Parts: sequence; structure tokens; C-alpha cells
Amino acid sequence: MGAPAIRTEKLSKRYGETVALAELDLEVGAGEVVGYLGPNGAGKTTTIRLLLGLIRPTTGHGEVFGIDCQRRPVEAHRRLAYVAGEANLWPSLTGAETLHLLGNVQGRVDPDYRDELVERFDLDPDKKVRAYSKGNRQKVILIAALMTRADLLVLDEPTSGLDPLMEQAFRHCVHEARERGQAVFLSSHILSEVEALCDRVGILRDGALVEMGTMA
Repeated sequence: MGAPAIRTEKLSKRYGETVALAELDLEVGAGEVVGYLGPNGAGKTTTIRLLLGLIRPTTGHGEVFGIDCQRRPVEAHRRLAYVAGEANLWPSLTGAETLHLLGNVQGRVDPDYRDELVERFDLDPDKKVRAYSKGNRQKVILIAALMTRADLLVLDEPTSGLDPLMEQAFRHCVHEARERGQAVFLSSHILSEVEALCDRVGILRDGALVEMGTMA
């Protein structure tokens, strides 16, 4: 039995008197799709930034496949791919150039699956990023994450800006990832999205995990 995809113990983050995250104990198994629900400001993005090693915890620690997120972030990042809710990309690059660059950063790409995703998400890879709509920029970072076939997908409001048809394409990709044994950590405030995709759901309120279980 390998290490879980994500494990946190008493993971906390404070900004002065403000508690952004309070003693989070969370576990996501390999091959499991876990939804992370809560209103804006509940602490979802703070959790993800801690797991990515972008900010330091006040107390506690987090691991990705047994790798400490703070002490060994480069190793942790080799096992995961991340999608933010807002795509900040290079305006002068084309979609294809952006995917090539992001693929080099991650270090592994399934080129056949990348091409399939470009078609599935109806993305014109020859256009420059500055000409893309918000939805098309979101497609780029989704494809960039999915094409890596990473062991863990960390998705923070990933369908922001997508139309309903593309949301269906995204859901199909998550089901495929689960079938391949990839773990998915999906932060969302869209209940129907979480209900359609997730094995278990955690509900966050005011920085605290108040509920964890199956949709039932």
C-alpha cells in the first residue's frame, strides 16, 4: 500500500489575527476523486497554495505521496499537475507554444493525449493567447495539466469561464483520470460538478473542515 496522494496533519495558516486555515486533517487516496467545497474565502485556495509549497504553514504539515510539500517542493511537483481558477499566461505566445512550454516545465507529456485534448476542448492552438477569451485561456491550462497524466491533479475552480459543453468534456477527462488510477483534488463551489465527479467531499467553512464523507 503506497502513500496517499495527499495527507495533511493539523495544517494551519494564520495572517495576524485572521485564521485562513485551522488544523486541517485531510487524506486523499491514490486514484480517488475528492471534492473540496466551500464559499469564497473559506480556505480552499489557501489549502492548495500550502500543498503546492507556495506559502508556508503556521503549524502542521502536508505531504504529496509521502513527500513533504514544504521541504521537498520540487519532488512533490513532479507527481502533480495544477490548474488555477484564473489563467495567467504569456500573451504573445500561441496556444501550441504555451502547451509546449508548460509541458517542458512539468517534464512529461503524452503527446497523443495532448492532441486529443486540443480537439476535445475545441481549442485553436495557432491563435495567440492575447486573442483568446477567458474560457479558451482556461482550456489551455486544463489541457496543460491533463496532458501530463500526473499522478495527482490539483484543480482549483477549474471550469471557471467554460461553457456547458466544455464542462462536459472536462468531466469526461476527470472520469478518464480516475480510471487510469490518477488522484483528483477538486476545489469548487459548484455542487452539481462535485456531485457528478467525486467519490468523497469535504466541506470547508471559515477555514475549518466541518464535514467529510460520501455525497450520500
